[in-house]
Amino acid sequence: MLFKDQVDFVSQHIKKNKLRVFMTILAATMGCAFLIVLASIGFGIQDTMRKEILEDQAITEVEVYPNDGEELDISKIGAVEHVNAIVQRTRMEAMAVSQIENRSLEGNMLLTNFAQEEKSNLKLSEGRMPTKDNEIVVGYQFAENLLTDAERKEMEQSTEEDAEPIGGYKESLIGKTVSMSLQSYESEEAFSETWDFTIVGVTEKPAKDWIVDTNILLDESWKDKLQEVYEVNMEEGNTDLFFSSTKIYTSSLEHVKSVTEELKEMGYSVYSVSEQLEQLDVFFMAFKIGLIFVGTIAVLISSIGIFNTMTMAVTERTREIGVMKAIGASPKLIQRLFLMESAWIGIIGTILAVIISYAVSFLANWILPMVVGSALGEEEFQDLSMTFSLIPWQLVVIASIISIGVAMISGWRPARKATKIDVIQALRQEL
Repeated sequence: MLFKDQVDFVSQHIKKNKLRVFMTILAATMGCAFLIVLASIGFGIQDTMRKEILEDQAITEVEVYPNDGEELDISKIGAVEHVNAIVQRTRMEAMAVSQIENRSLEGNMLLTNFAQEEKSNLKLSEGRMPTKDNEIVVGYQFAENLLTDAERKEMEQSTEEDAEPIGGYKESLIGKTVSMSLQSYESEEAFSETWDFTIVGVTEKPAKDWIVDTNILLDESWKDKLQEVYEVNMEEGNTDLFFSSTKIYTSSLEHVKSVTEELKEMGYSVYSVSEQLEQLDVFFMAFKIGLIFVGTIAVLISSIGIFNTMTMAVTERTREIGVMKAIGASPKLIQRLFLMESAWIGIIGTILAVIISYAVSFLANWILPMVVGSALGEEEFQDLSMTFSLIPWQLVVIASIISIGVAMISGWRPARKATKIDVIQALRQEL
């Protein structure tokens, strides 16, 4: 029998029992769709968390911490292959008091090497990188936090958490001169020494709305001068005046892991986004396997319907099977015909399940943020780029293999039963 004839044979028998086959396909569709949608939750949450991590941290960034009582060997670290930049930002144990016109701001002063900052691809919302030691870069929220005494008093008296920001410097800071002095955390009065700096750049807006960047980035050549001024104004010298944090930037993401491992071999404590992503992937791998396992149970339940449908098909066609055997049909051919029928049910059910799953995933990602936002009373949540459901092609392939495989296994036993029907008894059966 030609393959085309086999297909025609299967389709004819399916048409004879449309309602029963339809209900069987519906069960297979629901089982497979449940598997895909359930597992898509794991993929969606993982995708959201990966985006959150990558937004919070540069993907080529590696944080390095020295052991107690030791210092980082910058020259040795710089010699590591694929290290593109070493950014060492030093914070003072003192506040920087900035003054522009009648506005002031108390914030952190960070000493850094701007050549390394540029290599690390420090992004600016406006302006340029400093080229002179009296030029500085300020944080994105520096201007809006430059307040007059009246504005600061009004802000302190405001009790509304969601009140609009009060005051702030409305003009561009680029090219503006800021007078800066130091102030100890233990005193309310600033030191008498002041310096004038020119603002030439403003950093990019932080990835998260809750981050407020009012830092001042100053060339590291000022370190000795600031130390001297601090010690003159304080009764006792502070040996721990400066605190440094070191971040290394690799040439690309694929080199982060190799650089991290080499730094660990040097004896340093290291943290990188690649390590966090690896831990995240391991957790979600187990989580997704669990979801797929639970979804597979639904597919197995639907297989009961396929088994019953195929068993009834064999019983109803006993005489027909006997005729086929009498004219020379082999047991393998008969088995193949029934397996094709069960496979057809699985394939159609899988195709419908994939279409339904993508529709459910789209609706979930569209409606759920609005529902959750309304429930929490936060309109901003509706615009949150959170993925509740994600269906990658790998999930479609896995679900399809499981669904079609279970359908064929369910039809295997009835197909084997069909091959064992006795020809004489089958022909004697009444029509």
